[in-house]
Amino acid sequence: MRFIECGLADAVVIELEPHVDERGFFARSFCQREFEERGLNPCVAQCNVSYNRTRGTVRGMHYAAAPDAEAKLVRCTAGAIWDAIVDLRPASPTHLKWIAVELSAENRRMLYVPEGFGHGFQTLRDETEVSYQMSRFYVPEAARGFRYDDPRFGIDWPEPVTALSDNDAALPLFDPRRFDG
Repeated sequence: MRFIECGLADAVVIELEPHVDERGFFARSFCQREFEERGLNPCVAQCNVSYNRTRGTVRGMHYAAAPDAEAKLVRCTAGAIWDAIVDLRPASPTHLKWIAVELSAENRRMLYVPEGFGHGFQTLRDETEVSYQMSRFYVPEAARGFRYDDPRFGIDWPEPVTALSDNDAALPLFDPRRFDG
């Protein structure tokens, strides 16, 4: 695996290093030791899959409150997404900054999202599936979020929004005074 800095403290893009032969390729997509060596949370408490029917679907922006804050390893296994993260940690040198990375079945990139980050994505194709490895178990009472179109961040979503859950549409604007992640 290649770990590539992405401009936000502690977040990284991970690219596979395929070993190719006549059958195709083999590549490691997770290694506890390599995560630990880079100071990334290697714990995997649960894995989730998100299937999205239509291009333009937005999910997010989500995070979990402490002490249930979670790290995520996100990968797109079918289709493509534009994956956006925001550093919400008050003591971070990249506090309130955001980046986005295209993850697709073709590029096989992954995005490591540390605890204390907001996370969301928009599908770039119909029939898109996203896989998440989560460092903690889901705790409904800890679930938090803010609007995907919050002007504080000015995230430039690449597609018109075609689908958004009622819950995500009802999320508030981000208030750093109320951040508990």
